[in-house]
Amino acid sequence: MLTQDRDARDDAELSQLEGQVTAMFSGGAPLDAVVVERAVALLDAGVVRVAEPGEDGTWVTREWLKQAILLYFRARRMERMEVGPFEYYDKIPLKRGFEQLGVRVVPPATARYGSYLSRGVVLMPSYVNIGAWVGPGTMVDTWATVGSCAQIGAGVHLAGGVGIGGVLEPVQARPVIVEDGAFIGSRCIIVEGVRVGEQAVLGANVVVTASTPVIDVTVPEPVVHKGEIPPRAVVVPGTRPRRFPAGEYHLATGLIIGWRDASADQRVSLNQVLREFDIAG
Repeated sequence: MLTQDRDARDDAELSQLEGQVTAMFSGGAPLDAVVVERAVALLDAGVVRVAEPGEDGTWVTREWLKQAILLYFRARRMERMEVGPFEYYDKIPLKRGFEQLGVRVVPPATARYGSYLSRGVVLMPSYVNIGAWVGPGTMVDTWATVGSCAQIGAGVHLAGGVGIGGVLEPVQARPVIVEDGAFIGSRCIIVEGVRVGEQAVLGANVVVTASTPVIDVTVPEPVVHKGEIPPRAVVVPGTRPRRFPAGEYHLATGLIIGWRDASADQRVSLNQVLREFDIAG
């Protein structure tokens, strides 16, 4: 049985599994549902992740696990599922065993099989899709969604209505990443593989895509970030003008208006930040 502390034999088994999945996905081998189920079971158990940080802090995406998820959709058949008074009709079963995982799940929150929820996670009525990984002690608040393969760190707060986009295809694309201790305010949207750095704070209604400029306005000359929000940045929604043939219009941006105190206690620092910069959560 594979565990998170893998030995050489486990690594060899993973390497073999990767080779089998890659061959099936490329059409070089017939679809083997048993192999695909094995790969998704490892995702569900948290033994493997679609993306993980390397020693240098950069994130590595494991394409073969995305391939396994796509093959899983192909291998599964539609079936009717009943959960109390609710009826579902889908290919992918729901995640189970929350008590043993030490996860609090408030009805009607839903996590799909193939996602991983660490101990201490709280799911208010919300949704976590297949391939996602949610770190210890993270709160997924009411009507928040965690898309397929998204990687959410430890001690993160996804406030009400937050939309974390899913990224399955192309398989080489990095999923959305929210690192440890970040606070994502109400109705924020983060998509297209954006990386939110540790302890960053996003005020309500910030929308960030891979091409959205996030502008540091705390310095004399603006500094533009795209695809990433720096660690401990305090971000609010903003706009900047752009001229078109039909005239000048304002496009959405994120504005870095301050920096969270890295030395302070996380909860105290967050409350101070929200008050100091008058940010709605």
